Amino acid sequence: MASAFRLSLKPKVSDNMTHLMVDFSQERQMLRTLKFLPVPKAPEIDPVECLVADNSVTVAWRMPEEDNKIDHFILEHRKTNFDGLPRVKDERCWEIIDNIKGTEYTLSGLKFDSKYMNFRVRACNKAVAGEYSDPVTLETKALNFSLDNSSSHLNLRVEDACVEWDPTGGKGQENKMKGKENKGSVHVTSLKKHTRSGTPSPKRTSIGSRPPAVRGSRDRFTGESYTVLGDTAIESGQHYWEVKAQKDCKSYSVGVAYKTLGKFDQLGKTNSSWCIHVNNWLQNTFAAKHNNKVKALDVTVPERIGVFCDFDGGQLSFYDASSKQLLYSFKTKFTQPVLPGFMVWCGGLSLNTGMQVPSAVRTLQKTENGMTGSASSLNNVTQ
Repeated sequence: MASAFRLSLKPKVSDNMTHLMVDFSQERQMLRTLKFLPVPKAPEIDPVECLVADNSVTVAWRMPEEDNKIDHFILEHRKTNFDGLPRVKDERCWEIIDNIKGTEYTLSGLKFDSKYMNFRVRACNKAVAGEYSDPVTLETKALNFSLDNSSSHLNLRVEDACVEWDPTGGKGQENKMKGKENKGSVHVTSLKKHTRSGTPSPKRTSIGSRPPAVRGSRDRFTGESYTVLGDTAIESGQHYWEVKAQKDCKSYSVGVAYKTLGKFDQLGKTNSSWCIHVNNWLQNTFAAKHNNKVKALDVTVPERIGVFCDFDGGQLSFYDASSKQLLYSFKTKFTQPVLPGFMVWCGGLSLNTGMQVPSAVRTLQKTENGMTGSASSLNNVTQ
């Protein structure tokens, strides 16, 4: 092209762009082929089909009408202690389980440390998630307790769910007490200089005039009673918890006791406590104990011991927590609330609470009375 020709052509655009054309034919064809999916309707959870058992929860739901466009479901759950209708806002956040292909889901291995659980579900297709279902509330009650550090033996190092033998614990506490006494000894000496000979010695002061010891609601266990109790009393119902001992633990006991158990009393040696005792020191023994009577158990000590307490039925049973084999069962009549009790020496124990009574244990309870040694001197004891 000649230079003069190029100079003669100048770009010019009109206001209405009438001389320009844009070809949208391909895009128009694509829009016509699009298929829009409807928003899925809210599913309906059926409480009758839901199941709470063995620390698992199975939630079942259905769609109000058939929808073959559903790709998956989203299940949300949260724990709560509110016993009314589920609230939109609660003290705990919803936990989400995504990409559920069926209309049923089971949450297993839960710790039931709240009275209830809320559930809701929503359906999703390839495009969008639908509305939530109406939330439902399922009851998940179970016994939850911690160890009472305020009354445990000084040679035990206690946390919420574990206890360990500490041979220096008592000495450390004694040194603290001696240090406090030494601080006050100067003051006592100065008083002696100014008192008459007829003034009674502090050692002869009556018990009622002594300052109260720092402790919890009961006396701290002492002497050879290396004991710690649970902080929650059992007054009714059926309850279950499990205990696991350290592999090198030389001696331990697991059971229940009345609150009146003395500070020098050992589990199983009084009429206010029931337990099974494991001894791995000098000689290996496994026995049930109550009221200072012993029943040797001809079974292998399990790795974990399950404890079942039926307060109203007057029954305390011990199981292999894994196989649910019955180890021993006490039949009695509890006349006052009982506390979970534990004794440990040269070792440690860990607890698992917030557990429902296992289905296998409930089944065994129906036939257990005819299986345990009812003629044993430890059974049929009324307290």
